[in-house]
Amino acid sequence: MAVSSDKEEKGEGKEMTFLQHLEALRWHLVRSAAVIMIFAIAAFCMPGLVFDTVILGPLDQDFISYRALCALGHKMGAGDVMCIMVQNRPLQTLSASEQFFNHMWISFLVGMILGFPVVLWELWKFVRPALKDKELGPVKVFVVIASILFLIGICFGYFLLFPMSYNFLVGYQISASGKIQTNNTFDDYISLISTMTLVSGIIFEMPILVYFLTKLTLLTPEFMRKYRKHAVIVILIAAAIITPSPDITSQMVVAVPMYLLYEISIFVSRYVVKKQAKT
Repeated sequence: MAVSSDKEEKGEGKEMTFLQHLEALRWHLVRSAAVIMIFAIAAFCMPGLVFDTVILGPLDQDFISYRALCALGHKMGAGDVMCIMVQNRPLQTLSASEQFFNHMWISFLVGMILGFPVVLWELWKFVRPALKDKELGPVKVFVVIASILFLIGICFGYFLLFPMSYNFLVGYQISASGKIQTNNTFDDYISLISTMTLVSGIIFEMPILVYFLTKLTLLTPEFMRKYRKHAVIVILIAAAIITPSPDITSQMVVAVPMYLLYEISIFVSRYVVKKQAKT
């Protein structure tokens, strides 16, 4: 596969050697890493915004998600069923280095999230010379769509999945005797919020994954339609586990976006099959 170089991007179209391919890839990786580090350093220098406003935001009762869910419940006539009462428990640190290393980890995570579109763009520039003219448009669209889906997934995980899951887990009790208390640590909190937001971002890349699996003939829209009912059951179970209350309304808030994502993936798979049939 031919890959990009400065000369090829200027239109000289010379054949590249293997070492030139590696050199071109190295500079794409260097630029991607530089962008991530710039965002990470900026995040590290703004702990008040990153931690007090963003990371610790779900611990405040005035968090936008709680207000929106509560307002939605009232508009739907469900009363206070969807209102989440935050259990304001201080987060504990058990080691002297815990806050510093979590500060570095979250800063790096912010850099990766904000720099993700740039990384995809650099990947696009690397493979562009190997693509035919008719493939340039779809791949460029892929970069844009993949970036948008990832950021939507991050927002979905941060504003919905994590607040619901955290408040459910921190208030969960297996014994009514009061002999077991949940004293959450700062490290556990950071681990949970970073994991759930990243996993959510990756899950929202499902249409992209389905696109490539269909092109490789490893997946078909017929297969996805056949097991649609199974997917719905899995989605409902996941929503029931994530949401803190047993009412169906709050579960649907989580389940409906996940189901729509599955339906979009079926549409993408069908589109790829039809396009392959024409060629």
